[in-house]
Amino acid sequence: MEMKLINTYTLEIKKSKFIGYYYEVTSKEEVLNILDNLKQEHKKAKHIPYAYKIGPIAKKTDDKEPTNTAGLPIYNLILQNNLDNVLICVVRYFGGTKLGAGLLTRTYLNTAKETIKKG
Repeated sequence: MEMKLINTYTLEIKKSKFIGYYYEVTSKEEVLNILDNLKQEHKKAKHIPYAYKIGPIAKKTDDKEPTNTAGLPIYNLILQNNLDNVLICVVRYFGGTKLGAGLLTRTYLNTAKETIKKG
């Protein structure tokens, strides 16, 4: 099964690296497959929050980031852009400096936004 990667985008803030991935997906299995691959590829990443929407099925997670700082903003972006059959993940490599909830949320949002924009 081939994965339909539409775009990636990387943003660095205070030594933390955020890598956005924008995929076209058609099933939950596909989503799980992609997430497994990302976890293999980015073994040293601290967090891989994501959101996806496939018709009526939708899910979001902050992946151990503070509540609603990652998954929710990504999911809201999917809704605002009327996207469907999409998975948007942001891989985060922690750079040693805590960003605080506000900056963290904005960084996840901006990374996801740019990833979609270029897609």
